[in-house]
Amino acid sequence: MSGVVAAGHPLSAEAGASVLRAGGNAVDAAVGAVLASFAVESPLTGFGAGGYMMVATPGAEEVTLLDFFVAAPGLDGIERRAELVPVPVRFDAETEQVFYVGPASCGVPGTAAGLVRALELYGSAPLAELVAPAVGLAGEGAPVNAQQAYILDILEPIHMRLEGTRELYAPHGRTLREGEVFRFPELAEALERFAVEGAETFYRGEVAAALSEFVLERGGTIGAKDLAGYEALSRRPIAAPFRGAEVLTNPPPSSGGILIAYCLGLLERLGERSGPEQLVAAMGAANDLRDLEFAEALYEEGMEAGVLDAGGLDLAAASLLGSTTHVSVLDEAGMCASVTCSNGSGSGVLVPGTGVILNNMLGEEDLNPLGFHKIAPGRRVPSMMAPTIVRRDGEVELVLGSAGSNRIRSAILQTVMRVVEQGMPVADAVRAPRLHFEAGVVQAEPGLDEAALRRLEDAGTAVVHWPSINLFFGGVQAVARDSDSGALSGGGDPRRGGAVAEA
Repeated sequence: MSGVVAAGHPLSAEAGASVLRAGGNAVDAAVGAVLASFAVESPLTGFGAGGYMMVATPGAEEVTLLDFFVAAPGLDGIERRAELVPVPVRFDAETEQVFYVGPASCGVPGTAAGLVRALELYGSAPLAELVAPAVGLAGEGAPVNAQQAYILDILEPIHMRLEGTRELYAPHGRTLREGEVFRFPELAEALERFAVEGAETFYRGEVAAALSEFVLERGGTIGAKDLAGYEALSRRPIAAPFRGAEVLTNPPPSSGGILIAYCLGLLERLGERSGPEQLVAAMGAANDLRDLEFAEALYEEGMEAGVLDAGGLDLAAASLLGSTTHVSVLDEAGMCASVTCSNGSGSGVLVPGTGVILNNMLGEEDLNPLGFHKIAPGRRVPSMMAPTIVRRDGEVELVLGSAGSNRIRSAILQTVMRVVEQGMPVADAVRAPRLHFEAGVVQAEPGLDEAALRRLEDAGTAVVHWPSINLFFGGVQAVARDSDSGALSGGGDPRRGGAVAEA
C-alpha cells in the first residue's frame, strides 16, 4: 500500500488515493482530495472558503501548520452598506437556527492561497494533474449522496435567496435530491484556471477583480487590498503530551486546538482511563475557560502557554451544522497531511463567472464572540477547526480532523482518547459513540456507558439521549499507522458520509 486517505465523501477520498497511486506524496494527495471536495461537497467548501493544513515530513522534528483561514476585510477602508441577513434554517421539526448571510457576511477566502503554498513547500506533483479529477467531477457532475442531500435540504433557505445558488442547487425549481446529478460548470472552469494561473488570479487577477466588484456593489467590504494582501501563514502547532504520545494541533488565533490540548491535560490528571464522567469534567472546564477575555487574547503571541498552564470562555450557542469538511492522508514514506476547510453555512453569494461561492464567516455567531464586524481588518477570523497529528517517539501514529463547529473539539478529543488511550483501531474509534457537554447539558449518542450517564444525571447534570449517531457530533476523518507493523488504516465518519480510500 502506498498510502491511505480519509475524507468527507467517497469521491474526495478516491481523488486523493489516485494521486498516491500515481506516485504523489501525502500533500499532493491532500490537495487533490480537497479540490475534488469543492465539486462534491460544494455547500461546505470551495474557492470561497478558508482552512488549515498540518504537515509532518518523515524524520523532521518540526511540524508545520499552514493557516489559510478566512480573514476579516476592510483594508481598503470601504464603508459597509449592507447588513447581515438572518435566515432561519430548520434541522428537523423541533430544531431551528438562524444563520447570518449575504454580502456583509463574506470574509476574504484563503483556500486557493493555502493549497498553492502547501504544494510550494511540500508538493511533488504538478498542480494540473491534481486538478484534473476535480474538473471532471464539477463539469460532468456526480450523484448527490444521502449526506449531501440532507445538507442541501437544510441549507435551502440560504441557497434559494439569491440568483446563482438558486439555479445551481435547484436547477429544476426545487433543491436537488439524493441520486440526482449535481453539476457546477463554472467551478470546472475555475479549477482549470487555477491549474494554469495558480492562486494569483484569485487575489490579484481577473477573479479577484470580479469578486471584489460584485461584493462591493452589494454593500460588502472585500476590497482589492484585502485580496492582494492575503497570504497563507506558517505557524508552529501546539504540542500536548497524552498517555505517552505527543498530540500536535492548531495554535491561536484558532481556539479549537487550545481547548483540545487543555482537555487532554485534564484527562491525564483525572486517571488512567477516561469515561463519560471524566470527559464531562474536562469539557466543562474547557467551557469555563472560554470568555471574552480569552477571545481577545487569541491574537496575543504566546497566549496558549498561559492557557495550558492554568485555565482562562462562554460564547454564543453552538452552531448545529458546522459546514466543514476534512481530509487526512498518510503515505508509505511517513509523510502526512491533515487539512480542514470550511465555507461556514455559505453566504449564498455566488460571484458570476468565477465558480466562487463566498463564505459567511463574518456572520457566524460562534466565530465572532466580540460582536459582528469587530475583528480588525486583515486578522484571521478565529475558528474551532483543529487538524491534528499524534506522534510517538517521533513517528506519526494518527492523523485526524473533524467538521462540526463547537463539536469539533469533542469529536477529535474522543477519537484521540480511543486510539491512544484505549487502543481502538482507527475505524472503530471514529464510529464509536460520542458525547458533547456544553451549556450544562450532556448530549449523548447511544452506546455510551449508561451507568456513568445515570451517575451524571443523579448528580444533577442534564443528559439528552440521542436515538442514533448524528452529524451534530462532528465528522472525523482519520488515518493511522500501526507502530509495530507499519500497516496503514483509516476511518471515515458515517455521521458525515466519510470514506476511506487506499492506494
